[in-house]
Amino acid sequence: MNPEKVTRGDLRLLTDLPNIGRAMERDLRLIGISRPDQLAGRCPLEMYRDLCLMTESLQDPCVIDVFMSVTSFMSGGEPRPWWHFTGERKRLLGQKRRQRPA
Repeated sequence: MNPEKVTRGDLRLLTDLPNIGRAMERDLRLIGISRPDQLAGRCPLEMYRDLCLMTESLQDPCVIDVFMSVTSFMSGGEPRPWWHFTGERKRLLGQKRRQRPA
């Protein structure tokens, strides 16, 4: 759903969440998420890893941005477009690469 149209009090379906349409709804279901409340406290990177494993393919990194947007929202954040999380994802992944042993 378009983040500008999200109403926190009307969260029954996954598609009621910001940035979640039919395709992302299917992806969330693949990783065992069927209700919005199941997203609170989840790690977007783990969700992405699980989706890649379930689909046996490397997903677009922007999927992480979408996962970051919905986990943030379900943890009390504002409904924001997924691309607002792109910089944060890039910083986070850059940090993880630098932390790996050589």
